[in-house]
Amino acid sequence: MEGMCDHLRKLSLLGGLLAMLVVGVASSVHDYGDALSKSILFFEGQRSGKLPSTQRMSWRKNSALHDVGDPYGDHECWERPEDMDTPRTPYAVSRSFPGSEVSAEIAAALAASSIVFRPVNVRYSALLLNRAKTDELIWGAAWLYKATRAPYYWNYVEQNIHNLEDSYTHGSGAGVTYRGGDNFAEFGWDAKHAGINVLVSRIMGNNIRNSNPYVANADKFICSVLPESPSVSVSYSPGGLLFKSGGSNLQHATALSFLLLVYSRHLKQTGRVINCGGNVNAAPSRLVQVARSQVDYILGSNPLNMSYMVGYGKKFPERIHHRASSLPSIEQHSQQIDCSGGTPYFSSNDPNPNLLIGAIVGGPDISDSYSDSRSEFVHSEPTTYINAPFVGVLAFFKAHSS
Repeated sequence: MEGMCDHLRKLSLLGGLLAMLVVGVASSVHDYGDALSKSILFFEGQRSGKLPSTQRMSWRKNSALHDVGDPYGDHECWERPEDMDTPRTPYAVSRSFPGSEVSAEIAAALAASSIVFRPVNVRYSALLLNRAKTDELIWGAAWLYKATRAPYYWNYVEQNIHNLEDSYTHGSGAGVTYRGGDNFAEFGWDAKHAGINVLVSRIMGNNIRNSNPYVANADKFICSVLPESPSVSVSYSPGGLLFKSGGSNLQHATALSFLLLVYSRHLKQTGRVINCGGNVNAAPSRLVQVARSQVDYILGSNPLNMSYMVGYGKKFPERIHHRASSLPSIEQHSQQIDCSGGTPYFSSNDPNPNLLIGAIVGGPDISDSYSDSRSEFVHSEPTTYINAPFVGVLAFFKAHSS
């Protein structure tokens, strides 16, 4: 029930993450393969339109068959996707109504996906790449260069580096202190700075010039995340969970863990170790270690011994902030539930009747506490942009779990 722009941003993030990750590591008490399967299954619960016959989450049915929808109107209601009766306003990008950010996200997603499909379906890969060549903003251009090696896209990346150089300072919130930081440390559905620097650094490989801002900023990003670094700009809970400004904190833990793994591969291939100052040197193995600590925390190695992935482990969130999961399915309640008709279900203390397997919620607070309540949406709401990077991270550890 979210806006189309958000979905496109998240699609781009997922496509990019899957293509960026190349698989290196040790054993764990967690079943990364099981978690990986469930993290992918989650996306079936987020589908709109006519569902395929292979749909495994059978409590979800067809929805939004003839429309797009308005996120503000949708958020005013607590109703099933199948019952949505809020204004269904379509939006489109054109020369008359430009939307370069959305276009670039699509270009990045299609270009990244073309790389994934190239070894198994050349025709489909080519189709994706042809559709991707519509926009040249830096994130999209970097992926298009990686997919095509066309100098045009690389020139665009280099000529627009100044667009990534503006810096800002974080403030404080929710009891967490953020000790400064720049755009180079941002990576999520609404900011790609760290991802761009890591991606371009990987593209360059050993061809690193001392003045290159991408490599320098990627190194700075790594040092901003490591807890022992003198330039760390994130916080950690007593139990070891990474925290950054903004809601749904696990989006940061999953996204930054993904970049740590991607960059660890780059450092290993180039034989580099990052010097963060203060006698702190970041070797590839250290980046993997930090990423793994976040994964294991999310899967249950935390003070509450609780998994923050629905359906994984013996203890996990049961009252997640998710309309389709919290309302009775069409099979159980065939009558329409209108905009306000779902309020009693939202307010109920009962567990959600439909298990959204694989969904990762916003997570605990900075004190490692978690309230299993739908109304605490910052902590209990699952999102595609939390799960997207986690798919790549779990794939890494699944491939190197022994």
